[in-house]
Amino acid sequence: MKCRFCSASLEQMFVSLGATPLSNSYLTVEDLGKAESFYPLEAYVCPKCFLVQLNEYESPERIFSDYSYFSSYSESWLKHAAEYADRMVELYGIGPKSFVVEVASNDGYLLQYFMGKNVNVLGIEPARNVAGAALRKGVPTVSAFFGSALARRLASEGKADLLLGNNVLAHVPDLNDFVEGLKIMLKPGGVITMEFPHLMRLVEGVQFDTIYHEHFSYFSLMTVERIFAAHGLTVFDVEELATHGGSLRIHATHSPGAMPVSGRVHEMRRLEENRGYADIGFYRGFGEKVKRAKREILAFLVKAKNEGKTIAGYGAPAKGNTLLNYCGIKTDFIDYTVDRNPRKQNK
Repeated sequence: MKCRFCSASLEQMFVSLGATPLSNSYLTVEDLGKAESFYPLEAYVCPKCFLVQLNEYESPERIFSDYSYFSSYSESWLKHAAEYADRMVELYGIGPKSFVVEVASNDGYLLQYFMGKNVNVLGIEPARNVAGAALRKGVPTVSAFFGSALARRLASEGKADLLLGNNVLAHVPDLNDFVEGLKIMLKPGGVITMEFPHLMRLVEGVQFDTIYHEHFSYFSLMTVERIFAAHGLTVFDVEELATHGGSLRIHATHSPGAMPVSGRVHEMRRLEENRGYADIGFYRGFGEKVKRAKREILAFLVKAKNEGKTIAGYGAPAKGNTLLNYCGIKTDFIDYTVDRNPRKQNK
């Protein structure tokens, strides 16, 4: 197995979560009598670039062909998107003469706020059923996987002043082609923003449920800087966000860019280095922390059930399926789960 960024050999295990099904493949009652595919859920860390990653057992085409996740069901996420649009207008002067492109634009949850400011937008969303929801809202959307080939075709009609992607970088098996596509699609002087769960928060919070087959990669700032630099892009600012258990939002532009690298980038890089994220040995202890968390979760559930308590699940997210499968939690513990998304109900 080779690193998907730098091609170094991967031998150091980060964590093994056993074999699990695809986390967003929700079953109907009729499906329960059929065989279900399980795949090893094992994360490795690259000794050269420190990218934490899974092997690609299932193609993105299969995973995202008919997708269950619709961003607009989360009111907190819509608020996050609206605040982002306001911030980009303030920071970079995004307005009616700008062109904003979102990669993995889902159901138009974010671009609708730029459209409300009379900004020209384009969404790129590979899941056709989700892209259809965006089109029905009137959000211009191309249903395709983003990469260098698509970027060349779209860039011939106009490049982006603001190119963004929220929680897509982790979903990309061919990182180099994807980031090369970002460079092609970005206008000279334009800005890229990408949001992704921060590896440091995953490790320190023992957030093993963030790991599932759709998430091919798990990023520190140091590693993202290396990946972007390899494609002529400079990360010039970084923000820490509370979303998804603790995320980073990076701001990047063409190298060499007009934007000076902020002190926040230097501070976060230094923090990661000081905590060991540039030392392969640091990653060896995470698996034992995850095993301990599993025992604690099960002990809590056993105690609650023995006391006659009812246990409900609030939300049916992909990360919930990692937790349930790894810990072996079934209907003997969980009485019921609720979720606002109709595509997850009665499954």
